[in-house]
Amino acid sequence: MKKIVGTLSLIFIFGIGHSQVLNEKTTTEKFNKLLYYVNNLYVDSVNAEELVEIAIVKMLEELDPHTSYIPADEVKKASEPLKGNFDGIGIQFNVLKDTIFVVQTISGGPSEKIGLMANDKIITVDGEVVAGVNIQNSDVVKKLKGPKGTIVTVGVKRGKSKELLDFIITRDKIPIHSVDAAYMVASKTGYIKVNRFSANTEEEMTMALVQLKKDGMEDLVLDLQGNGGGYLNTAIWMADEFLSDDKLIVYTEGRAFPRDNRYAKNKGLFEKGRLVVLIDESSASASEIVSGAIQDWDRGVIVGRRSFGKGLVQRPIALPDGSEIRLTMQKYYTPSGRCIQKSYDDGVEAYREEKRERYESGEMFSLDSLDLPDSLKYYTSTKRTVYGGGGILPDIFVALDTTETSEYFGKLVRSGIINTFVLNYMDANRSKLDKNYKSLNDFKKKFTVTGDLMDELIKAGEVEEVAYDKQGFNTSKRVLEIRMKALIARSLYGSSAFYEVINDLNETLQAGIKALEDGSYEGLNLAFKDFK
Repeated sequence: MKKIVGTLSLIFIFGIGHSQVLNEKTTTEKFNKLLYYVNNLYVDSVNAEELVEIAIVKMLEELDPHTSYIPADEVKKASEPLKGNFDGIGIQFNVLKDTIFVVQTISGGPSEKIGLMANDKIITVDGEVVAGVNIQNSDVVKKLKGPKGTIVTVGVKRGKSKELLDFIITRDKIPIHSVDAAYMVASKTGYIKVNRFSANTEEEMTMALVQLKKDGMEDLVLDLQGNGGGYLNTAIWMADEFLSDDKLIVYTEGRAFPRDNRYAKNKGLFEKGRLVVLIDESSASASEIVSGAIQDWDRGVIVGRRSFGKGLVQRPIALPDGSEIRLTMQKYYTPSGRCIQKSYDDGVEAYREEKRERYESGEMFSLDSLDLPDSLKYYTSTKRTVYGGGGILPDIFVALDTTETSEYFGKLVRSGIINTFVLNYMDANRSKLDKNYKSLNDFKKKFTVTGDLMDELIKAGEVEEVAYDKQGFNTSKRVLEIRMKALIARSLYGSSAFYEVINDLNETLQAGIKALEDGSYEGLNLAFKDFK
């Protein structure tokens, strides 16, 4: 009981100024007394620990949408994506027809090293049959994840063989990659897709930049679409790769923290050359720090749609029971002085719905719907006008393209039918595909999604009660073909191959490449000569 109350007391007193000590003491005593009376006098028995958990969550919701509480049993899981690794066997899997299919082994992981392959079916785990027993994804994770150095034995069915292959796998640290793809998108233009700003990003992106420069890269497209952020220091490092001469990258301030300026200080791998940064409504936080610094210094062109608008910095605070709060302590500002945090005055729910409102207001299709008062005006290094107060506005706007979407396509995607269909197709045809297409380039040029294959997809949808819709199918036919081809490419050649194919649908990427090719880049009055 003392431990629980002490936990909440710590939250109440954290950051309270000296002038408020008296008020803090009264508030804490009030809460402690209330909890005492409920715990000892209430008509029914109560779970005091659960009540405190609820009180913490509700209290933090009153602060801002990004301050949050993480229970002790979820802290490690919540940190894994940014720490860049977890303990396990290193596979991506799907449960299909009550069987665990290996979709892909993770590069460098223990499963890859001992010879597990895509499309292997895991039938037993430590001697226990896991096929045909209605196993769930969560059950698979529990059985296969575990501390580094521990051992798990899996029985695998491969191809048409009736015999199980036994693999003894020693669990290890499994990398969570933050660079999804890096390849030459044009003869002299490199492309890097970054999904998060994690502990591994610096190493992964450095390798990508070095390789692309060897491949002849002179211009770079950095894709931050859908990147929700991550570590502040990783964002500063990334911006530093593109900026030179002690340029200000970002500064932070908070009620209890003085202004802290962060500058470019290292010799970056891409300080010269044309740069395009792709953003959308899901690019947030660290993505906006990088985009804002690039835009304010006129270092490159920002292409896409208005970013999310998260300008708050959270710091983790460990509590005595192993739980954690991530408390907003500072706001960050771009070099021109912009705070890009969007308003949260209307509460958490309205804040979360704001992206949907952009769609309904028409902002996803045109920037004319935006109200941009002079009070939000700021200026870049070449005196171009930019705006604060809610995300980074792109230099080149790309409308959301819905011309090839349909309700039928949406049902096939959301139900997982396309992924499942490709998994079955690969199970039956992997050997033939490996033989016919010796490389990704060969596959991209020669492989086509035939009419027969599309007919099979339609039938697979009908089996899962997604009725064939001729009009919807015709509307989305090209998108379905490219998506299927991309999924097949991923199964054959890895994650980067998926993006090399699916990027044919990436309108924002096409707009970025066009800006480099048609003179739009130079026409934006950037500080181009400084970075030539």
